[in-house]
Amino acid sequence: MKKVSILTLIIVAVTIVVSCSDIRRNPGRVYMPDMAYSRAYETYSVTQEQKDSLLSKYGIHYSNAPVAGTIKRGELFPFLLAKDKDGDSTNYVAAKLVKNPVTTLDTVEKVEAERLYLVNCGICHGPKLDGNGPLYKGGDGPFPAKPATLVGDAKYEAMPEGQMFYSMTYGKNKMGSYASQLNTKQRWMVIDYIKSKQAAAKGSGTGAASQSGGSGTGTGKQSGASGPAGAGGDSTAAKK
Repeated sequence: MKKVSILTLIIVAVTIVVSCSDIRRNPGRVYMPDMAYSRAYETYSVTQEQKDSLLSKYGIHYSNAPVAGTIKRGELFPFLLAKDKDGDSTNYVAAKLVKNPVTTLDTVEKVEAERLYLVNCGICHGPKLDGNGPLYKGGDGPFPAKPATLVGDAKYEAMPEGQMFYSMTYGKNKMGSYASQLNTKQRWMVIDYIKSKQAAAKGSGTGAASQSGGSGTGTGKQSGASGPAGAGGDSTAAKK
């Protein structure tokens, strides 16, 4: 019995000494290696070593990046302007000329556009598009700077649709890219929703122009005064 106890103590002591060594003799065992080390190939996951191997063994020049100028299957509205390099704003300025191709949303699509805005944009810009989302919360939220006021700020009400799309695609200032969260059509749908809210605010007298006391550029009676109807009105007045 003593011999067994002594032998056990020796084994335990040796195990402790070996275990406490700073020299790792083997990597140990992993219970489920496939969960820790994925063997699956993800999109664009081919490494440079694999590319070099294909080139050296088979003479194949392989690139898994999309060919420049091509459009993926199912892409209806390509955005051809690339992201500007740091310090450059050429394409951001050029984006002013890009028009929203999604201009006729049906009732279901309008509801979906609002949902996409609330899920992806409302946390910063607020459900009322006033820049007072949960992240800002009137200055009491975790974000110290107020996000852009999409409705009520003349700068953003005048921002062209193309520049909004550029900002959503590549990010702008503190705002990151939403290209991975929203596909091309969804981004245009959100922009259509924002523009519709801006137009509604101007029509109800709550937009930036109304708040600043600016003179409107409406197309109602003023436009009629300068057209044929206006001329007719003048002649009637003259007869009276």
